[in-house]
Amino acid sequence: MILEMKVPSPGESITEVEIATWLVKDGDYVEKDQAIAEVDSDKATLELPAEASGIITLKAEEGDAVAVGAVVCLIDTSAEKPGSSSTPKAEEPKKEEPKSEEKKPEVKKEEPKAAASTYASGTPSPAARKILDEKNIPTSDIKGTGKDGRITKDDAVNAVPSMGTPTGGSRGTERSKLSMLRRKVAERLVAAKNETAMLTTFNEVNMTPINKIRNEYKDAFKAKHGGVGLGFMSFFTKAVTRALQMYPDVNSMMDGDYKVAYDFCDISIAVSGPKGLMVPVVRNAENLTFRGVEAEIKRLAIRARDGQITVDDMTGGTFTITNGGVFGSMLSTPIINPPQSGILGMHNIIERPIAVNGKVEIHPMMYVALSYDHRIIDGRESVGFLVAVKEALENPIELLCDGNPKKAFEL
Repeated sequence: MILEMKVPSPGESITEVEIATWLVKDGDYVEKDQAIAEVDSDKATLELPAEASGIITLKAEEGDAVAVGAVVCLIDTSAEKPGSSSTPKAEEPKKEEPKSEEKKPEVKKEEPKAAASTYASGTPSPAARKILDEKNIPTSDIKGTGKDGRITKDDAVNAVPSMGTPTGGSRGTERSKLSMLRRKVAERLVAAKNETAMLTTFNEVNMTPINKIRNEYKDAFKAKHGGVGLGFMSFFTKAVTRALQMYPDVNSMMDGDYKVAYDFCDISIAVSGPKGLMVPVVRNAENLTFRGVEAEIKRLAIRARDGQITVDDMTGGTFTITNGGVFGSMLSTPIINPPQSGILGMHNIIERPIAVNGKVEIHPMMYVALSYDHRIIDGRESVGFLVAVKEALENPIELLCDGNPKKAFEL
């Protein structure tokens, strides 16, 4: 029996996916639920499991855009599982031998072509000439791959203008297609710059109080909660949810001529994964404890790095936190994650001299940045929001732990 495997719908509004990688080869025997391919949508990279056991026949190439519901492979469920790996290994050299023999006549055919020069050599087709003229590239710089050395349209499209006179050393280039996910991220970032009135306001945070409270309780916290650590993200998330409740305009979005305000805080956490930037969402973060925030962030980060993140994990979100400090960034202007209206950027912690009660002291300091959509958030709200975050981080015991760290950390 031949089973047609079709592309399942990864989520609403997604009409096509891209075959990122085939994890099996044409003619392989696959087991039911075995991952056979990785597919990219404009929201996530997902694994495609085999629906049955049998011999697989691939119907799409890597990089192909395939509509949801289209057939991507066939599985012959009546085929028996190979008894041992020795049989296919013995067959492989037999298949390779004729291939190597076939290549020999091809080389012989190419030699006279290279030697012979005709009137067509180096002559572009009309379409190729138009492209080369637009790029201002002379035809003498192009080696044609068409019949008798003619310059084809593909040659012109792939032609690169001169980068100056070479002075020695390697000057190779590599051209690769962006994944569908990466293209969608790029499209959204450009849209955020072009379609919003984005501004950024900055402040600095003295991290000494948080360092003290973490050093005092992190070991007990980790032992109590099964390996979940007490990191900086829980403090920042709690500070952000507190500030969002004080300044609800920052927790709202524009929908045409209307403002949509939310009475909950779904915090998107930017995570760097193998497929690029992922932004999973911590739901109702305002109701979570420090343990709850840290456990959820850890779960989502592991799923993102293992490529197991789903569309649902990244759908929604009312505000975003991104931490460029883990890569060494000291200061940046984060870009809004549309359709949200604000994003908080964390940065690295550097010891710097500051004035404290008229004296110069050295403290671990972090710059924080809030990018916001000025169409919906005024300067008073944006600055007030960032100051509220700063105040909570510099006085965590009173403002984030209600004066009782042990109770807040569930110790």
